[in-house]
Amino acid sequence: MITFDVVTIFPEFFKGPFDFGIIRRGRENGLIETRVHYLRDFTWDRHRTVDDRPFGGGEGMVFKPEPIFGAVETIRKNDRAEVVVLSAAGRPFNQAEALRLSKAEQVILICGRYEGIDERVVEHLATAEISIGDFILSGGEIAATVVVDAVTRYVPGVVGKEESILRDSFSDPAAVHQLVEHPHYTRPAEFRGWSVPEVLVSGDHEAVRQWRHEAAVKKTAKNRPDLLAHGDLEKL
Repeated sequence: MITFDVVTIFPEFFKGPFDFGIIRRGRENGLIETRVHYLRDFTWDRHRTVDDRPFGGGEGMVFKPEPIFGAVETIRKNDRAEVVVLSAAGRPFNQAEALRLSKAEQVILICGRYEGIDERVVEHLATAEISIGDFILSGGEIAATVVVDAVTRYVPGVVGKEESILRDSFSDPAAVHQLVEHPHYTRPAEFRGWSVPEVLVSGDHEAVRQWRHEAAVKKTAKNRPDLLAHGDLEKL
């Protein structure tokens, strides 16, 4: 079982996201555990202060190191726990990182706010600093939900048909080129004059496999050309 510990100043946020879908299923089946911790519970002053102005000047506030260190050192089960800071300055979160984190017994997720977190947390406490994309969120809570969902999918027994995970976009870490998943179609075979590709209803499994691969390459080239920037499409 894997335990997810989320450190946040908005613990109520997670009452919704963690109560649906595979995260709820994983909890109910005893495959994962989710625990949410209120950062202010790890302060020692009467104002329960978690942030302060940045040294050197500038706008906004920065999370202080003391409450975060106190929280992690209290909830961390052992030194093997993954301690993840969610930050726009972190390395990109991807499928390979989700797979790596799924092998941990405990993943502690620190949700930033305001202008960020004291860098000493990143340098001396965290095992990873992760970003879910090149955009700015108001806080790390949404990012934490994304990470928990993506990692939970890799926990054995959570997803009904586990082989489907292997066909997801970006799911082959050994591949030279990461492809997005091929397009999907379902009934009706014709809708408003738009027909499903004939090969998908042909019954020819090898032809379907080949079409799906070629369609995945085309969709990747259209939506994520950066994934193919250094490769020869004819070799895919």
